[in-house]
Amino acid sequence: MHLNYKEIPGYPKIFLDYVYDFEKVNQFYEKNFRNKNEYLLHFKKVAESFSSRHFNLSEIISEQYSNFNPSDKTQNNIEKLKSDKTLAVVTGQQLGILGGPLYTIYKTLTAIKLCEYLSERYSDFNFVPVFWLEGDDHDFNEVSFIGMLNLENEYQVINYSEKISNDDDRISVGKTNFTEDINLFFEEIKKTLRPTEFTENILNRLKGFYRPGDSFKDAFKQVLYSLFDKYGLLVFDPQDMKIKEILIPIFKKEISDFRTHTEQVIKVSATLEELYQAQIKVKPVNLFYSDNNGRFLIEPTDEGFRLKGKHVKFTLDELLNLIDTQPQNFSPNVLLRPICQDYILPTAFYVGGPSEIAYFAQLLPMYNIFNIEEPIIFPRSSATLIEKGIQKSIDKFKLNLEDVFVEKKQLEKKIIASISDDNTDELFKKVKDEFEITFDKLKENLFQLDKTLGDASSKSQQKIFWYLEELKSKAENAVKRKHESSIRQINKISSSLYPDSNLQERALNFIYFENKYGSEILNKIYDELEIDKFEHQTIEL
Repeated sequence: MHLNYKEIPGYPKIFLDYVYDFEKVNQFYEKNFRNKNEYLLHFKKVAESFSSRHFNLSEIISEQYSNFNPSDKTQNNIEKLKSDKTLAVVTGQQLGILGGPLYTIYKTLTAIKLCEYLSERYSDFNFVPVFWLEGDDHDFNEVSFIGMLNLENEYQVINYSEKISNDDDRISVGKTNFTEDINLFFEEIKKTLRPTEFTENILNRLKGFYRPGDSFKDAFKQVLYSLFDKYGLLVFDPQDMKIKEILIPIFKKEISDFRTHTEQVIKVSATLEELYQAQIKVKPVNLFYSDNNGRFLIEPTDEGFRLKGKHVKFTLDELLNLIDTQPQNFSPNVLLRPICQDYILPTAFYVGGPSEIAYFAQLLPMYNIFNIEEPIIFPRSSATLIEKGIQKSIDKFKLNLEDVFVEKKQLEKKIIASISDDNTDELFKKVKDEFEITFDKLKENLFQLDKTLGDASSKSQQKIFWYLEELKSKAENAVKRKHESSIRQINKISSSLYPDSNLQERALNFIYFENKYGSEILNKIYDELEIDKFEHQTIEL
């Protein structure tokens, strides 16, 4: 089953036009992902552009894998990067604990399957899937929790640690190490999971990745490696010192020419705002500086530069010298990150979600300024996993998938109304309407007798309506008791398919399904996930 994105709440309008009506957005994107006639010329441009940058990418990634024993497929992909005919299909994500929401799985599989599709059709080039670890990001609150369904089939958030402030002076998540709290996190997960034959092995495997003293980045890489190494995925760490050294020219150009960069991006963003909504708030400088105290945005001043919120100042020459001598302390913001990515990698495609596709609309000037080929932005696959029991309930109530993507109470009301003769909403509305008509006549007559009686009748009317609402609430509870079994099924449908009023892929972690169906579930998702429909699909388990 497939569902047009337009039938699902919450998607940015620019994403919908990008997918279904590209002509409306073509001023913001260089290439149309649906136009396969452009692919070959694009591949040649990317390969030619990348060949002018001289560094051994294959050797760097081999070193990043020195503590792993990669599969033959992964090893072959590392070797392929020695060829100037090798192109990357890249995706990336913040370092969500235990891999983050399910869409991380779908993004990664989309990149892998897109490589396979391209390799079959364009034999002059090699295509390798690459996952870019966004370890420089410092939004701890976005990566430190997972969503699960608990033993009562209710959506539950499990936090690794308490939320921290939203100040900019945070250490990059990639460099953040786990404390003993990680053991409490796993204890909470164990209490939430229904015990199965797979539970112990899954938790032991994940505990091996997430230990006190280990970093978010290393643990996330282990998760990706354990799931996707057999498919040949290359997990890439841009915080590597050698990568930072390669990025020195990008960092220096950003600092030296930031006014030009900002002016160009602001122009595009202003045009975008007239038609849609700019996803990214443009900053004057697209670079952060990190020290032992955290990661700080660099801001221009009349005399030079400073760190946001700090009494630390630099001249231009001092900053350029620091970039030369300490490149590891610099990192890009969201506007510069894709430029760094596609300077380092021969990126033919970037696989992105709706929000990423939206913010790429502001990026074309940056690609032109840095003279880098913008990749084709390919929408990641989107899916909802439907278990057999849930599917039976959907069939029982004669629901379509779009019926489920509403608030739980709204779904409950709709289904109860369809299976019950007890339509309390209609009954009480009729009674209330009749009362209003009767009271209007009464007030008119009383007002003629004594003006104060009109006010008294209004207060009496309010009391009666209050009692009616109370009676209606009791009647609704009686209907719920009468249909208790159906309501339990409705709640289960909603919690599974639209948890916390969100698409399942944005709310639930993969461990919930792996615990029920074992590791083979990944192969099933891989086999059934379609990357060429550009609609939301369902996968029955």
